[in-house]
Amino acid sequence: MAKKSRNANRLHRHARVRKKIFGTPERPRLNVFRSITEIYVQVIDDHSGTTLVSASSVDTGLRDAVKGKSKLEQANLVGQEVAKRAIAKGIKSVVMDRGGYYYTGRLKSLAEGARKGGLEF
Repeated sequence: MAKKSRNANRLHRHARVRKKIFGTPERPRLNVFRSITEIYVQVIDDHSGTTLVSASSVDTGLRDAVKGKSKLEQANLVGQEVAKRAIAKGIKSVVMDRGGYYYTGRLKSLAEGARKGGLEF
């Protein structure tokens, strides 16, 4: 039997997490996707199936701010930006969907940035 890839294992963990986590209009889901070089965040209302707010390290507004910084610092800035955008739309509380990634490194830095920006989860 062939060994499962790291991404296949992550997707399995993500499916297990998504069984329990559901974003409502009052408390939407903060979804994270992490690529090798970038990090992407969306605040999603699963009830209507819409993305309410998003931010990433490749956004035109953030591109200059994250240039030359480490990946941890980039993740922190993206977390603060998504929190700022969410609060501007009236979203104060979210439920964290870590996307099957372990809560360490860039994911933890992003969460700390979002909390610092004013989001509660």
